[in-house]
Amino acid sequence: MSKIKVMSENLANKIAAGEVVEKCSSIVKELVENSIDAGSSEIKVELTNGGLMGIKVSDNGIGMDENDAMLAFSRHATSKLTKEDDLFFINTLGFRGEALPSIASVSEVELLTNDGNVGTKINIKGGKLLNKEEASCKKGTSITIKNLFYNTPARLKYLKSEQTEMYNSLSFIEKIALANPDIRFELTNNRNSLIKTTGSDNLLKTIHEVFGLSVSKQMLEIKNSNDDYEISGYVCKPEILKSNRNFIITIVNGRVVRNNDLNKAINDAYYTYKPDSKYPIVVLKIEADPTLIDVNIHPTKQDIKFSKMDELCKMIVDTIKNVLYQNLLIPSAMPEINNTIEKDEIIDSVVKMYEDKESSVQTELDFSIKEDSAPYEKIEEPKELIINEEMKNLVLYPIGLALGTYIIAQNDDGVYMIDQHAAQERINYEKYLKALKEKEITSIAPLFPINIELAPSDFVCIQEHMDVLTNMGFVLKEFGLNTYIVKEHPTWLKEGFEEESIHKIIDSIIIMGNKFNPVKFNEHIAITLACKMSIKGNTRISIEAMEELLNELVLTDNPYNCPHGRPTIIKFSIYDMEKMFKRAMN
Repeated sequence: MSKIKVMSENLANKIAAGEVVEKCSSIVKELVENSIDAGSSEIKVELTNGGLMGIKVSDNGIGMDENDAMLAFSRHATSKLTKEDDLFFINTLGFRGEALPSIASVSEVELLTNDGNVGTKINIKGGKLLNKEEASCKKGTSITIKNLFYNTPARLKYLKSEQTEMYNSLSFIEKIALANPDIRFELTNNRNSLIKTTGSDNLLKTIHEVFGLSVSKQMLEIKNSNDDYEISGYVCKPEILKSNRNFIITIVNGRVVRNNDLNKAINDAYYTYKPDSKYPIVVLKIEADPTLIDVNIHPTKQDIKFSKMDELCKMIVDTIKNVLYQNLLIPSAMPEINNTIEKDEIIDSVVKMYEDKESSVQTELDFSIKEDSAPYEKIEEPKELIINEEMKNLVLYPIGLALGTYIIAQNDDGVYMIDQHAAQERINYEKYLKALKEKEITSIAPLFPINIELAPSDFVCIQEHMDVLTNMGFVLKEFGLNTYIVKEHPTWLKEGFEEESIHKIIDSIIIMGNKFNPVKFNEHIAITLACKMSIKGNTRISIEAMEELLNELVLTDNPYNCPHGRPTIIKFSIYDMEKMFKRAMN
């Protein structure tokens, strides 16, 4: 007797549900994506107890007739693929035909749909049809899910708390709303509205509706393209960073995806603008020919593969770097909007400011989309970037030192506080990095020979990478057991700190070992030496030294942050000062 048997369709659907339906937000995702594919302009998601007790998704899309409504719950039934070649030209969010039968096999489902002619109502429990009848309903589709995983208790126990499940669904709706700013989304939990967008087809306004004014007013528009890809969207200024990657939102042909290479490229673009433990808020849209991407690599379709990935990542890095360099990034010390204002009041105030052309520069937020604006020019290396003219021409007059660490300066626009260590760190970092990239390096012999004694394994490592030290301008000779003597070193090492600097460089080579990368090595050395060789906090310096420091700072490529990403300068505008002292009451 044969041991191999064909599974029942219901069992196959339950197994598929394990891949497609992991939690409440998985159901929300699949149903909302179906609504988008149906051409909906309004989508409403209603949760009961975070989705644990019920999920309802309603739309005003094209709807279905009776036959399509029944076929929708058949496995591998889809209207989005008609022939095999369509798999290489996918323009819809769904295409597998697995979601609805998988969901229906582990829950109770009620479907109400109308294609503009006759409405249909279908009830399914555990994959079995309970009833089908005509129903009175408006055009579109409404699907209600109850008793999720009632017949698969092993999965039921792995559902999280109400708050966690609600958060996951809310996070998805935030992202999908940003991917589709032309669609009106609303999500409620126990009839309390949590998110609501207007479907204005304006990405910046949607960012405001999702994240609030404190974020949207700090966003910078990006746009660029090459022969294969077109990118657009918004990136944040470094002063509103987050502690996780959840706010890096990448959208490819309207699909919200999670791709490690894209996230790394975006994060790399903020290098030296932020600490390593912080992440930017980014909404990046990528448009590409469907033949250049493959979305059919995971059941949830949340990760995809790209052709010419290196070119795409380089364009993303260059574009973001360019827009950061082209904008004045001195953070204001005072929040401009009271965070206690209700969200609806903020929206009203933003609309009023947008309509009022005479409103103050400090509070104006422009939602307009400049369709005729040219893409940012591509850049090859940071050194080719044009220094921001506004910062280059910024004249600061130092008037004192606070707490032995912060330079107080002023000009006609307001008062500035400058972290003297962070400022000099930026100056030194760019100086060292430039010196490390020089093709012709001048070396000098130390007055007294410098001995470097190493452990045997470290000695072998330095032998292997001796060409790195030679190219930097060092001349090392073996001097006894596991010891080198430094005969010459580059002239850019800070006088009086030569031996310490050499030890730092050698330690960096040893740490990298077999994973040595010349570019990362130069960056690491420049950052390390800049930090060690810069003026420390609680160090008193003269007004003349302050003037020299500020003059050098404004001429750097990135005067806004130290190489670790901390801000170098903070501004108190005249308006901020008057507001603090109640001279300005608005």
